[in-house]
Amino acid sequence: MLGINVLAGISIALLLLSTCSALYEDQIKKFDWRSVHVGALKQSRVDLNHFQPRLLVSTHEDVVAFLCPKTGAIMWRQVLEQKPRGDIKLLQVSGFSVDSSDTAAAPIGTNLGFDMLTVQGHAPALVRGWNTNIGTIEWEWSIMPLNSEKAQDALWFYSNSILYHIVPAWRSHLEVTAYFASSGHSTGSTSKIMASWITRESCTLSGTFYVCVDSKQLISLDLVSKSTQVIRTALESEPQGTIEAVEGLNGVVIVDGKLVSVNKDQAVCGALQGSSYAVGSFNYRKIVVSADLTSGNLKINAAYLDNCSPVSELQQTLQFPEHFGIPTLNSFDCKLKRSGDGKSCMFVFSTSSESIVAVQQGKVRWSREESLANVIDSQFMDLPLADTEGTLESEMKGKAGDIASAFLRRISTQAVQIRSLFLHVIGLGPPPTDTQRAGLVRDSFGLHKILVLLTRSGKIFGIDNISGKHHWQLYLPKVNAFDNAEQMHLIVQRTSKHFPLQPLCAIVAKNSINGNGVLYRFNPITGQATEGGLLHLDFKIKQLSLLAETEKDFVKGILIFDASNQVHVYPQHATPLANGMYLYTADVKSAQLEGYFVKYAGGKLSCTHIWNARLGGHHSEQQIIAVAGKNPIEHVHSQGRVLGDRSVLYKYINPNLVAFVTQAPDATHKSVLNLYLVDVVSGSVIFSMTHRKVRAPLAIVHSENWLAYSYFNEKVRRTEITTIELYEGKAQANSSVWSSLTAPPMPLVERQSYIIPAIVEALRETITERGITNKHVLIGTASGSIIEMPWHLLDPRRPIASTTQGREEGAIPYIPELPLPTESHINYNQTVARLRNIYTAPSGLESTCLVVATGLDLFVTRVAPSKTFDLLKEDFDYILISIVLVALTSGSLIVKHLASRKLLKQAWK
Repeated sequence: MLGINVLAGISIALLLLSTCSALYEDQIKKFDWRSVHVGALKQSRVDLNHFQPRLLVSTHEDVVAFLCPKTGAIMWRQVLEQKPRGDIKLLQVSGFSVDSSDTAAAPIGTNLGFDMLTVQGHAPALVRGWNTNIGTIEWEWSIMPLNSEKAQDALWFYSNSILYHIVPAWRSHLEVTAYFASSGHSTGSTSKIMASWITRESCTLSGTFYVCVDSKQLISLDLVSKSTQVIRTALESEPQGTIEAVEGLNGVVIVDGKLVSVNKDQAVCGALQGSSYAVGSFNYRKIVVSADLTSGNLKINAAYLDNCSPVSELQQTLQFPEHFGIPTLNSFDCKLKRSGDGKSCMFVFSTSSESIVAVQQGKVRWSREESLANVIDSQFMDLPLADTEGTLESEMKGKAGDIASAFLRRISTQAVQIRSLFLHVIGLGPPPTDTQRAGLVRDSFGLHKILVLLTRSGKIFGIDNISGKHHWQLYLPKVNAFDNAEQMHLIVQRTSKHFPLQPLCAIVAKNSINGNGVLYRFNPITGQATEGGLLHLDFKIKQLSLLAETEKDFVKGILIFDASNQVHVYPQHATPLANGMYLYTADVKSAQLEGYFVKYAGGKLSCTHIWNARLGGHHSEQQIIAVAGKNPIEHVHSQGRVLGDRSVLYKYINPNLVAFVTQAPDATHKSVLNLYLVDVVSGSVIFSMTHRKVRAPLAIVHSENWLAYSYFNEKVRRTEITTIELYEGKAQANSSVWSSLTAPPMPLVERQSYIIPAIVEALRETITERGITNKHVLIGTASGSIIEMPWHLLDPRRPIASTTQGREEGAIPYIPELPLPTESHINYNQTVARLRNIYTAPSGLESTCLVVATGLDLFVTRVAPSKTFDLLKEDFDYILISIVLVALTSGSLIVKHLASRKLLKQAWK
């Protein structure tokens, strides 16, 4: 009996072990990597003379961090609340200024001092004291303003252990309140200073002075003086741009590249000219450093503030890489060299491409590409073929002839390969190309690709998806997103499959100066401009679409619809392919949709308005918050679903179906969310559904015949995911060609809702080469996890109770709560802060899907929804299988020989 119990226990343990699925320790970071960022630089303080040299920064992404001054590596990082609550208004570091007014030592017997003080948000405003050694909050206090709208423009400054809160009332007055910085207690009542000239565009805070520009003069107020007086400072001419304050100089502003002081106690060097300034100390004297970019050269000059004499030791000029954009000097510090011969200074710059650059001893010491904290589009590009594979590809594409010519062509090809191999062995072969030298050659399974990333600042990166190495980067200045809440687009016009033609990508953006379109075409493998490079269009872009491939050069043309309802095609030789195309436009604010038909006749393109739809309601109170179409490279492998009675339920696979989600406030239900499935060719609404008492954040994914979207249910205070499946029925209208103009029957709709115990930020489906692999949904959460959810758990056809038909279909009985096991987190402990988007792409293996998750951080990995059924495991025992094969082959030969001898002996009997 005891033996039976032991055997049963062992059996149960083995069964449990066999159902476990997890990541082995030696697989960590083998198929994935993560890049951690802090965001575009806002304020910085560098201290090289501290016992632990430090660079403290605050960023526009609401992050405070400690960077290593030697390498730029992140020592610690704290991601604060999101805007507007986390918007950093002030960064004050104790002991950084030559002035003693910024010290913040704690009184004896208390712990209310600080290494660093931050003020963030406005309603409420949070004041926090930090320990910069380990990045922890020592204390905090908050204030709630009486008027939240006015407090959005509030400013803060610190002086002599007092924190001043300035709330401007434009064209009226300033409200100034003083608080003890460490405790938050008010020092007295709020003072109101009348100032009818202040405006949001013309004023800034410089130390304790509030300075405004008015025509050819500066009007300023000293906010800490006992008697507030209006100070007027005349200018030589009216400023061309806005005025900026200089940190460290009280009452000094930058006007057209020159320093102007409104403080009689603060002298400046008016002869200095630069685009940015910083203040510090050198040889125990206060200096001001200016930086300016001229013809690609960064010039750094410095002068003593007491006599304006130049500091020759700090004057330097260096070649500044073009991809960094325009630099802005943020801070600097100097220290004695190890040799004792003079001092070495480090200058920290923020750039227009959202990079952080450290310059020391006349060269760039290190840089951080913080624009990757705002990725807006992504593409995985196949790498080019190796020389031998390219030769074989060319041979296979050759015209078919007789057997003799094909044989001669094969012999000549192999002779050339043998000759190149011999020359390579003796060292006389041709040198490897740049891509081969960088290791950018396609692998056997198509897993090695180059990841092209487009960022918000207009910077583009080519990154190795295996190692994370940046192979190239380029910067497009003066471009930004489109109107109507539409981001810039990264488009693949030609892939790497058309050897020997090079791949081609295009960036479509808006010129930030005149609002017209910008088109930039480049090689995604090398990052070099091709096909004319940068092209400035003379019209505003309203909509765009991708055409079919041309037979001439396999380029997919870009069809652009401009603001005057005219259409254009780039390149122009692809214009005839635009004939018969359909376009649609969507106005986010009014929720109005319009459809157009493009016709090519007589060598010209014309566009005809054919339908419109208003989704905004009677008073246009609804606004579009999400639009989801299907992935254009998606392949549908199975067109139906086998039911329990062995009949087939055919999928409603409409390639022209687009999902629109609108939202509006409601007096009864607080917020109402509407979903519309619209055929954008005919303009017909296929399906609509309304959710009451729900609100954003909303994430949506649309694929094949199904749709999944998440939202926050205010009634029960939880996040829910609703899934929808569309079916034609048990009879298929047309199995070969889909047409939206022949009025197909309305689909059968299956829908279901589920509860997910997390806040969903992004949804994306897995995609493979042929669509054979099971579909999984990748769920990005607010905590930074990426969850791989099988579709059979989100299936809207899950039966309420277990039935025979459900078991025959393989459907799991319905349970409202979705499980989130730890083994389904594909990024295990590699948290992606502020996760915004997930992008997927197929690999050369049908089982494997490539994934990149973007947010404040960047995470790249690959997933296998149906396991790697087309790839041998890593621990596959090749030696054992070889021995078995040799043994079987030898045994079969021996047995064959013995059998023949036996038959021969029997024949002689």
